[in-house]
Formats: sequence, structure tokens, C-alpha cells
Amino acid sequence: MSEKLKQLREQIDHLDDELLKLLNQRAGLAQQIGHLKEDGKILRPEREAQVLKRLQDSNSGPLSNDAVVQLFTEVMSQCRALEAPLTVAYLGPEGTFTEAAALKRFGSAIQGQSCATIDDVFRAVETGKVSYGVVPVENSSEGAIGRTLDLLLQGTLQVCGESNLPIHQCLLAQQCDRGTIKTVYSHPQSLGQCQGWLNTNLSHAARIPAASNAEAARLAAENPGSAAIAGSQAAAHFGLKVCEENIEDDVNNTTRFLVLGKQTVASSGNDKTSLVMSAANRPGAVHDLLAPLVRHGVSMMKLESRPARSGLWEYVFFVDIEGHQNDGKVAAALAELKQVATFVKVLGSYPVAV
Repeated sequence: MSEKLKQLREQIDHLDDELLKLLNQRAGLAQQIGHLKEDGKILRPEREAQVLKRLQDSNSGPLSNDAVVQLFTEVMSQCRALEAPLTVAYLGPEGTFTEAAALKRFGSAIQGQSCATIDDVFRAVETGKVSYGVVPVENSSEGAIGRTLDLLLQGTLQVCGESNLPIHQCLLAQQCDRGTIKTVYSHPQSLGQCQGWLNTNLSHAARIPAASNAEAARLAAENPGSAAIAGSQAAAHFGLKVCEENIEDDVNNTTRFLVLGKQTVASSGNDKTSLVMSAANRPGAVHDLLAPLVRHGVSMMKLESRPARSGLWEYVFFVDIEGHQNDGKVAAALAELKQVATFVKVLGSYPVAV
């Protein structure tokens, strides 16, 4: 071993010792803060968002900002767990992209609860069985997840956060010979995200929808001559081979997930507000809905229509806007909007995903 290499490793050992001391000091301070909290809430989404934003702004490398976010999300996760375990429901089973999104948002020091359906995730949070839930809401290729939107409209839960996860689909199977694959299982959204690849490479195989990609992997593990489209993490869970990677048609394929809870999140300084609204069935009604946002200088980030289920050809509109509902111009726009809309429901204000 060269003297230079030895010196560098000794420096790393010294820094590791210092890091360990500092991390434990941080954990001790987090414990003290936990004792001082009067409402008993373990998670403060706005505070965590501010911490991550400050660290990214001061990061001089060589670590990327993504790496910094990942590292400190885990640090905060472990510190949070010293107060009390954080319980999080997600659309399962284990190995789904929704589980990956939950881990990305909360870190590994959580008690995860796998749920069979999106309805079950909502129910677990509503009944207090868990503190938070994570559900998919839209995909960049296939659009909105209708069931999530319907339950947001019907239920009482607040949107407390979001997580954006790049989706890289893989073909998983017991045997990778494409000629032997007669059936492909996957969630309908994933089948849609990979239809170009399937048309070119497995046009002969039947495409069977599954409740989730992990469920598809389970079916592929139980049925010879079948395959699943799922994330690579599902292969290890079900003893399958990763036959092909990155088979999604869009290389920028991304799914947005929402964090559901019962708390109102304070402003972080970089927030968005989600709401749902409806208008009278008359000419210019939709224009009237959007006019208050324009007048008060509030930027709209998303507009999604959905059947209202209250009458034929009646619709509700899901909207994401920049800012927190307590911000001056947002509050003014919402107040005016409630005067012109037949229905307005604020789903929550929360930090923009990092």
C-alpha cells in the first residue's frame, strides 16, 4: 500500500468518526425537539422540505443534489424513528413502485403496511390504523389514476406531500426465452407504458391486467410460460429473472405519488395546493372558475377533468396551483373561487417534491 493511499484512508477514518459523533448529536437534538412538541405529530413535512432545500442550495459537490436528498432523507428517517415508529400504508404487495415511492419519501425507518388496493390505503389512514398512506395519482405517459381521484373527492383525508419516481419497467420471468412466453401480466398502466415494446417483441403473448406489478410478478412466478412487467425490485421478492430492463416506451416515464394523512401542513416556502371544483353547466362556466387564479396571479400547474358521478355529462376539475393555501394571493383567489364555483374542496397544501 502506498503512503499516499494510507494517508487518504486515515483521513476518511477520521471523518467517519466525526460524522458518527455529529449524527448522534443531531439525533439527540431531534429527540429533544420531539419531547417539546405539544401536538405529538412526528412528521413535519414543511420542516423536512426546508432542510432538504437548504442543503441542496449549499451543496458544493462532488455529491449530486439527488444524493444529498437521499442521504439526509435517511438521516431524518432514523432520527424520526427515535421519537416513535412512523406507520405508512402503500399499494402493495412488497416490491411495487408505490413501496419504492414511500421509501423514497420517508426513508427506511418506517413501519410499512402493504395494502391490496388503493381503497385499502385510504381506509387504513382514515381509520387510524396507520399515520400516512402513499398512493399513485398520475403517470407521465398514461395520465391520471382515476380511483385515487375519486377517493380524494369522496373522502376526508388531506394531501400532505408528494413523491415523483422515475419508472423503469422490466420483463421478469422464470425463463427468458421469449418464444416460450405466452402470457404477460402487469398493472394496466404498466401495460400501456410498454405497449410499443410489447408490440415489437412479444406481440404473440396475451396481456393480462393485474392489481399491481408485484401481483403480476407473483402470478408469473406461479405460472410457467408467463412473464410480468414490473420493477427490478419485484424479481428478488418472487424469485424471477430480469430478462429485459428499461422496456418502457418513454425514457422519461415518471409516476407521481401522493402522501395522505389527517394533518394540515404549514407553508414551507415552496408549496403547491391541490383542489377539486365544479361549475354550473352553462356557457363560460369553466372560464369563470379559472378567472380568480388569473386575477390574483396564481399559476396553475395541472387541470384534470373527471366525471362527477352526480349526473350525465357533469364533471369536476382537479387542479394543482403554485403556493400554499394560506399565502395571500392564493387565499384571495380561493375565496373568490368559492363565490363562483358550485363546489370547491381544498385537498391540501404541501411542499413541492424534491
